[in-house]
Amino acid sequence: MSKLYFRYGAMNSGKSTALLQAAFNYEERSQHVLLAKPAIDSKGDRSIVSRLGVTRQVDFLVEPTVNLRELLAKTIADFEAKTGNRIACLLIDEAQFLTREQVDQCLEIAVLDAIPVLAYGIRTDFKTNAFPGSMRLLEIAHSLEELKTICRCGRKAMFNGRLLNGKFTFDGEQVAIDGDQVTYESLCASCYLSQRS
Repeated sequence: MSKLYFRYGAMNSGKSTALLQAAFNYEERSQHVLLAKPAIDSKGDRSIVSRLGVTRQVDFLVEPTVNLRELLAKTIADFEAKTGNRIACLLIDEAQFLTREQVDQCLEIAVLDAIPVLAYGIRTDFKTNAFPGSMRLLEIAHSLEELKTICRCGRKAMFNGRLLNGKFTFDGEQVAIDGDQVTYESLCASCYLSQRS
């Protein structure tokens, strides 16, 4: 049986790099994969961007209102008609931005359509609140794997601090993609709480 995997970690834990490595591993064995990400992630436009500088175009973007299973079925049909090859796996970057319904559709893709789904993302926002997509993945994924990174102090980072113009902020909307003024830093619990006080 195919499975739904959720590989999560704080920012800068190498999630996108791990996804691109997984795609490479499949393709090195002549297996074909599809890469996707939620359309809300404007970083890199239609690309998955690793902080190591590796990038790759996604095969499709996932809009918040789309049925992911139906979109995947159409994409697979187009791919197979064009190439004659089958799809071995779906890899999704920034999975925290999926809706709960889309995560349920990921489970259906894995179980009913027999296509493994590897979803990569962060668990919580800069206020330590779970993203809806991540919460649902934690609830129903067959396999959970934490990708680790370290805080500035050397301890394990588990939170994502938001900086606005170089200063930590704990107010604002849940989603603000990296830009000129907004950046993020991975922090351990101690460093995160010391910035809040």
